[in-house]
Amino acid sequence: MDTEDTGRADDAALDAYSRVVTGVAAKVLPAVAALSVRTPRGAGAGSAVVIDPDGLLLTSAHVVQGANGGVAAFGDGTETRFRVVGADPLSDLAVLRAEEVGVSPVELGAADRLRIGQLVVAVGNPMGLAGSVTAGVVSGLGRSLPARDGRLVRLIEDVIQTDAALNPGNSGGALADSAGRVVGVNTAVAGYGLGLAVPVNPTTRQIVADLTGQGRVRRAWLGVAGAPVPLPPEVTARTGQRRGLRVVEVVPGSPAGIYLGDVIVSVGGRPVRDGQSLQRLMLGPAIGVRLPVTLLRKGAYVDVVAVPTELGAR
Repeated sequence: MDTEDTGRADDAALDAYSRVVTGVAAKVLPAVAALSVRTPRGAGAGSAVVIDPDGLLLTSAHVVQGANGGVAAFGDGTETRFRVVGADPLSDLAVLRAEEVGVSPVELGAADRLRIGQLVVAVGNPMGLAGSVTAGVVSGLGRSLPARDGRLVRLIEDVIQTDAALNPGNSGGALADSAGRVVGVNTAVAGYGLGLAVPVNPTTRQIVADLTGQGRVRRAWLGVAGAPVPLPPEVTARTGQRRGLRVVEVVPGSPAGIYLGDVIVSVGGRPVRDGQSLQRLMLGPAIGVRLPVTLLRKGAYVDVVAVPTELGAR
């Protein structure tokens, strides 16, 4: 291939890349708002994305922390006031309701289908620069990000790592795939060239539904903490599961009937491979429900029934 052919091939590849990014921008950018809030700590800013035609917006909880509402400004120049419907610091997600929204909502995607190296586009308002678009790839999947609400600490699971440039003000903005589906909410800048986003998946969809309907997220509590360990070969052969969760702490008053050293294999018929997979099951629908727990105790299978209580209601 001569130099001219190589140049044409490079131009064609660049054009294809540009078409994808500009297509995503055209689809997502109108639905991303720049937020202005005022709290006792002072003025704040961030981004949010319209997820419902009735004026619901999704953003990061830390963007609106301490605020009851604020102003959302869209790329077409319109501004509207919003109120905070509910915020959940333990997932760093918040739902807002705007007084008036004249744009179409975004389509929510599925972060579970992302692959490392896949193109993603970040849309937000970094450093006060409204309507900014950056592109990059998925650099990592399955990351964890600690979140705190008072004395409670929780890991946000399955966080997306991307090299799409993110800066202060991007938080709460959209991370979209090549089809313009929003697969994440940009939440933090971990360092130069490193951005993180809370994924859109069944867990976060449940959180958004709880915030929308109840203004808060109810979480179930088993009162145990653990660390992932390999399962014995015979258990793996029987279940197809390679790892379980060894219990390293049992909080006094735990409703689980589980002891130190037990290895949790499944809860409610769903495999438990690590702390995040157990945490994923501990949302509102599990409160007060009899959950069968299969575990290994001194090398033998043991089945117990746990009835999770509500976190914070003990």
